[in-house]
Amino acid sequence: MGFVVDLIREYGFGIVFLNVLIEQLGAPIPAYPVLVVTGALEGESLARLGWLTAVAVGAALIADVLWYHAGKAYGHRVLGRICRISLSPDACIRQTESVYGRWGAKSLLVAKFVPGFASIASALAGVVGTPLRTFVLFDTLGALIWVGSAVFLGSLFSSTVQDLLDVLTALGKWGLLLLSVAFAIFVARKWWQRQRMVRTLKMPRISVAELAGLHAQGASPTVIDVREPMLYDRAHIPGARLWKGEHLPKGVAAYEALLPRDQHQHGVVVYCDCPNEISAARVARQLQRAGFTNVRPLVGGLSAWEAAGLNVETVSEPRQPGQA
Repeated sequence: MGFVVDLIREYGFGIVFLNVLIEQLGAPIPAYPVLVVTGALEGESLARLGWLTAVAVGAALIADVLWYHAGKAYGHRVLGRICRISLSPDACIRQTESVYGRWGAKSLLVAKFVPGFASIASALAGVVGTPLRTFVLFDTLGALIWVGSAVFLGSLFSSTVQDLLDVLTALGKWGLLLLSVAFAIFVARKWWQRQRMVRTLKMPRISVAELAGLHAQGASPTVIDVREPMLYDRAHIPGARLWKGEHLPKGVAAYEALLPRDQHQHGVVVYCDCPNEISAARVARQLQRAGFTNVRPLVGGLSAWEAAGLNVETVSEPRQPGQA
């Protein structure tokens, strides 16, 4: 363990740069604790703390700009890949879409404090066409707040952090083992949360080929898009309705008013664009509880539909983040 502490003392800035860069690229390797520890070790020099902050902010900005350009180049397909890499719950895409749709680039000010949010929000900014200048401004400010808070905490409690490092160093290899076990538990917990969510929403699905076949036969089911309006406007399955049932009161009547039963005699298909169709499955479960039968999520969502070479519809004037 003493070797690790010496490594941080000697190459702290490089370790921080790589740690922040890798975390912001989506890997489940928390950088905040390393920032706190490094801030504690550099706490006696304001100049060194300033350089530490600049290095960490630069690393975060590099990763975020890469995701921004990936979102701009490849569209919404990037979002699901980030969620898989990060081991964040599969619902993270829907939550990020909702927050970014409401607050726009301003949400980047706090994005890095929310696990799984920052990388997806960066890609989403590119997907919805947030100007690069606006993105860089708010992302830099958000990184400064995030890094600054960690460095400040480290310098403020430098003696406490140093005492903890001394204890871990005294433990030798057992201290390193303790940290390794803590990290393994962190990753395992993320994985277990994802698997548990997938199991709770297990239900029959419909494939893209089946849905396209129903369209071709003229027996088209009602198709519901549960993504945010700003993404629906940019691309959706032809004829799909935007889901507006998030805040419906409890009871069957509210759902029947939103989806009259005589309009979906061929069933209901719900789709999103997130891993394991989590958001779509949640809405499908709501409809089933309200008494709707023959409700199925679409396997692979919009990405699978596009990958099959099928057409999508767009809205001529897409809504921007922050618009209702």
